[in-house]
Amino acid sequence: MNKAFMNTYHELPVTFTRGEGSYLFDTEGRRYLDFTSGIAVNCLGHGHPAFRRAIAAQSAKLLHVSNYYRCDTTETFAEKLVAASGMKNVFLCNSGAEANEGACKIARKYSLKRYGKGRHTIVTLKGGFHGRTITTLAATGQEHFHKNFGPFTEGFRFVAPGDTEALESALDDSVCGVLFEAVQGESGVRPLGADFAGKAAEICAKKDILLMFDEIQCGLGRTGAFFAFESYGVRADVATLAKGLAGGIPVGAVLAGEKASGVFEPGDHGSTFGGNPLAAACGIAVLDTVNDPAFLLEIAEKGAYFAGRLESLRIPCVTEIRGRGLMIAADLSSQARPMLEKLLTRGLLVLSAGEKTLRFLPPYTISREEIDAGLEILAAALRGGA
Repeated sequence: MNKAFMNTYHELPVTFTRGEGSYLFDTEGRRYLDFTSGIAVNCLGHGHPAFRRAIAAQSAKLLHVSNYYRCDTTETFAEKLVAASGMKNVFLCNSGAEANEGACKIARKYSLKRYGKGRHTIVTLKGGFHGRTITTLAATGQEHFHKNFGPFTEGFRFVAPGDTEALESALDDSVCGVLFEAVQGESGVRPLGADFAGKAAEICAKKDILLMFDEIQCGLGRTGAFFAFESYGVRADVATLAKGLAGGIPVGAVLAGEKASGVFEPGDHGSTFGGNPLAAACGIAVLDTVNDPAFLLEIAEKGAYFAGRLESLRIPCVTEIRGRGLMIAADLSSQARPMLEKLLTRGLLVLSAGEKTLRFLPPYTISREEIDAGLEILAAALRGGA
């Protein structure tokens, strides 16, 4: 590890210098097939022509302007994002954690304005992950993330995914919002399920609780739909996006539906860099590519192909395969972390999600031939081959 950095990451022994399509290249010129997309960030792969054009054109014009003023590129991005999402308006920030904090603030102010003090609890899910700030850690239903960092922001309550009885009990008169991942990523690519999502939507509508979906990892086409929650037949009052939204440039978004669209007023929230022109230009390039029914269908088809090919390999140590679109997990009978380095030596980059789960988040632009090549490497490594 480079000693200039704080010791915060379990780094693997490789240094990358460039990327091209579905591949990364290290300092020795060795090529690696990328099944991670920078943890769902490089959704259109590395060096996509639309990004190169967007970055070059925007960097020659304007990189940053204060949010005291309007910017044509940022406004175009916001308009395209609102139209693509079917939501009413958007707040732009820098990351998923910031987006989720913004969503929590909307839920609390929405309830305060209508019902006064006392309705400030936000219900999230056990196994969920919403960020690394003190508040988003408080919203994260995984105890190992909490160690050493308390006390946390109060007002969060956890229920188990799929437990509708616990959900009904939790959504009492102290609750202002729920915040769910439509597909939990960090706990092993676990879809929420239509019945549970539908029940949550029903109760939230009845009790005027904001239904909020964290689509940071699973949204923006990753599952083959613009939002992953769309497959459950529900609509969000608030949805958050980040990661792949600008294809590698940091940006986050809090999208509000009709009910939540007028909650924030001047001075309620802000972000110095949020939605800066460079991020906005790259976001436009992503939206112009991804927000196409044919492209989304292709993601879904590639995901089905990936999962089907992985299943057909019948690797003995793989105990379960789950996923939606190009968001796929394989549970192992042994620890996952050592396999990351073993695969790295064979030229394949994958992720873990929990102690015994491998996670695959390849770029949307990956070819079936590249999927085949990567799965051959994976099968050989998991079987103990060279």
